[in-house]
Amino acid sequence: MVHAYILIQTEVGKAASVAAEIAALPGVASSEDVTGPYDVIVRAQADNVDDLGQLVVANVQNVDGITRTLTCPVVNLSR
Repeated sequence: MVHAYILIQTEVGKAASVAAEIAALPGVASSEDVTGPYDVIVRAQADNVDDLGQLVVANVQNVDGITRTLTCPVVNLSR
């Protein structure tokens, strides 16, 4: 299982609607609007990196109001 944080910038006034729509997507564990350089932070999971890429490109980036995404896969360095 691959986990990632997706940092999202939205159009002005769209953060709440973007977060709500993304929260309903399969593979999304959480979606919250935040303040700072990003407007929404998503915690996502997929079976592998290819499926994660599909989630981001085919689903998340198609949500109306998103201007930019940055996907940060979680790594386990303590092994």
